[in-house]
Amino acid sequence: MKIAIIDDDFAVLDSLGQLLAGAGLDVCSFQSAEAFMSAAVESDVSCVVSDVRLPNMTGIELHHEISQRFPSLPVILITGHGDIAMAVAAVKSGAVDFIEKPFTDERIVTSIQNAVDIGARKKIDADMRAEFRARLAELSPRQKQVMDHLLMGLSNKEIALRLGLSTRTVENYRAWVMERMRTRNLAELVRLATWLDGSRN
Repeated sequence: MKIAIIDDDFAVLDSLGQLLAGAGLDVCSFQSAEAFMSAAVESDVSCVVSDVRLPNMTGIELHHEISQRFPSLPVILITGHGDIAMAVAAVKSGAVDFIEKPFTDERIVTSIQNAVDIGARKKIDADMRAEFRARLAELSPRQKQVMDHLLMGLSNKEIALRLGLSTRTVENYRAWVMERMRTRNLAELVRLATWLDGSRN
């Protein structure tokens, strides 16, 4: 896994890079947020460690940009000028951790390992959501109608009356929905739909 370090202080980049390399981590270093973004290495990076106070784009602004474009990529913010308000704001906006300088080797390495684990779980979760949404997109308009009514808690007979179909036809549509969404029963379908809706909030 590759860790991106962003700090305008070369001495910090060098020492932190050596520390992480010694811990068996692959490191790429940048002296500005813009340099990191223009390098287009985000897809190869497992975690970003950025100083808060950077020239032009700050670490907070970089984190916001990353969260919009690469929501599964975890960000750790470090600073020598931190305060409680900044720390709270960073965590509320989704930063995995906020570490004040000077920090111990163990503190930063442990934080990075935790962030990488979180990022990996988020990536798996995002991939699963994308797969389920793709399955949903494969449903025909009528199948989606039946699915929507099922999620409202209506019985096959009630759905048939609402849509002007026979109960048998509704049963067939229901079976197709279950098959294409790869759910074994209505309870699984409801949990899946709730999970997908929750990801959009």
